[in-house]
Amino acid sequence: MERFRGRGLKETLDWPLIICYLLLVFIGWINIYASVQSAEPASIFDFTTRSGKQFVWMMTAFSLAGLILFVISPQVYESFSLPIYLATIALLAAVIFLGVEVKGSRSWFEFGPVRFQPAEVSKIATSLMLASVMSQYGFKLSNARNFIMTAAIILVPMAIIVAQSETGSALVYVGFIFMLYREGLSGWILFMIGAAILLFILTLTLSPWYSILALMVLTTLCSSMYHGKIRKWLIIMLPAAAVLAVLPWGLERLAAITHAAEDSFLRTARLEYFLAGAGLLSLPYFAVRAFRERSTFKWMSIAAFIAGLLLVFSVDFIFHDVLQDHQRKRIEVLLGLKDDPAGVGYNVNQSMIAIGSGGLTGKGFLKGTQTTYGFVPEQSTDFIFCTIGEEWGFIGSAVTILIYAFLIWRVMQDAERSRENFTRIYGYCTASCIFMHLFINIGMTIGIMPVIGIPLPFISYGGSSLWAFTVMLFIFIALVRHERRYFN
Repeated sequence: MERFRGRGLKETLDWPLIICYLLLVFIGWINIYASVQSAEPASIFDFTTRSGKQFVWMMTAFSLAGLILFVISPQVYESFSLPIYLATIALLAAVIFLGVEVKGSRSWFEFGPVRFQPAEVSKIATSLMLASVMSQYGFKLSNARNFIMTAAIILVPMAIIVAQSETGSALVYVGFIFMLYREGLSGWILFMIGAAILLFILTLTLSPWYSILALMVLTTLCSSMYHGKIRKWLIIMLPAAAVLAVLPWGLERLAAITHAAEDSFLRTARLEYFLAGAGLLSLPYFAVRAFRERSTFKWMSIAAFIAGLLLVFSVDFIFHDVLQDHQRKRIEVLLGLKDDPAGVGYNVNQSMIAIGSGGLTGKGFLKGTQTTYGFVPEQSTDFIFCTIGEEWGFIGSAVTILIYAFLIWRVMQDAERSRENFTRIYGYCTASCIFMHLFINIGMTIGIMPVIGIPLPFISYGGSSLWAFTVMLFIFIALVRHERRYFN
C-alpha cells in the first residue's frame, strides 16, 4: 500500500514546467514594456500603459493557476468536458452576432474596458473533449465512426472561427493532427495535407499545369514506394515528368519561332486540361486493377488524385472568392507575387529590419530604435518577437525559443509517462497548440508565414491569450500532479 501514500508538492508538481512558464511570462512583460515606451519611458507598473495592464493580467493568471492546482478537482475536466465544449461552441456562435468587430474580425466580446475572445478558450474545450472521447475504452482512430466523430469535434469550432474571419485561430486547430498522429492516425494523412498545401502554392505561383504534374508525380511515387517498385518509377515516371515540365516552355518557343498568331491554338489552349484529361482517362485502368487486387491503397490513391484535381481547379475560386482582400494581399506578398513594403508588407518588412538590426547580442533593453520609435505596428501583441530580436539579439531570441522547445518537450515527456489516456491525449493537444502558435507567430515576424494575427504564447500582450494558455497548461500540470500524488 506504500505506493498509494500521498506525496507533497515537491514531488508532485512539475517544477521545470512551472519555471518555464514563469520565465516566458516575465520575458513577455518586460518586452511589452519596451515595445510601448517612447524615448522617455514611464514606470513598468503604470496601469495606464500596456505593461501595467499586463501586470494585472499576470496576477490574475497566477491566481487561475493556483485555483486549478489546489482548488479544482482534476476529475472535473473529464467529467464536464462535454458541457464545457458545448458552452464554448455556443459562445463562438454568439460572438458572431453579439461581439464587436476588431480589425475585420467579429470574434470579441466587449465588457467596458475588458475584451474576451472565445476562440482562445475554444482550444482548451476542444482539447478536453478530444481527450475525453479518445480515452474511452476500445477507441481506435482506424474505426470510421470514431474518426468521423473526432474530426467533427475539431472541425465544428474551427468552421465557426473561420466564419468570424479569425483565420489565425482557426489555423491553430490544424496542430491537433500531431496529437492524432501520436494516437494512431496514418502518416499518409499528414502527407496528403502537405501535398494539398504544395498544390495550392504551385497553382498560385506557377500554373495549374505544374500542380497537376506534381500531383501525378506524388501519386505515382507513393504507389511505387508502397509496392516496392521505386526503381521502375525512377526509370519511367521521372524522365516523363521532366519532359512534361519543359513542355509549356517548348510550345512557347515554338510559337515564337513560327511567328504564330496571338490567338493561335498554342497560346490559347489550356494545357492543364489535356494533362488532367490524360490522368482521368487512366483511372478506369487503375480502378479495374484495384478491384481485382482488392487493394484499399489503390482505391485511396485514385480518390486522392481526384481530390487533388478538384483542389487545383478550385484554387482560383478559393483565392478570389473565399479569402478576404487583406488575406489575399498578405499571401501574395508572402509568396513574392507582389511587393508592397509600404502596404500589407510593411509590418513584416519593419519586423525583419528590427530583428536583423539586433545582431548577435542586441541593442540593449529600451535601446531598440525600431521599438522605441514605433516603426513596427502591433509590436506588443502579434509582433512582440521582433522586440526580443532587436533588443536582445540572436542570443536572446535563441534562448526564448529554447525555453519554448523545452516546455513543449517536457509536456510531451510527461504525457508519455502518464498512466491515464486522458492525460496523455490532453498533454499532446496542449503541446500541439503551443507549437502552432509559436511557429506561426515567429514565422510572421521573419516573413515565412502570412500575417494572420496570432499571439505568442505567454509573451504577447492581452488577458484572453495569457489566461487561456495559463489555464491550458496548468490543467495539464494538475492532471500530472494528481497521478504523481499516488504513483511513483
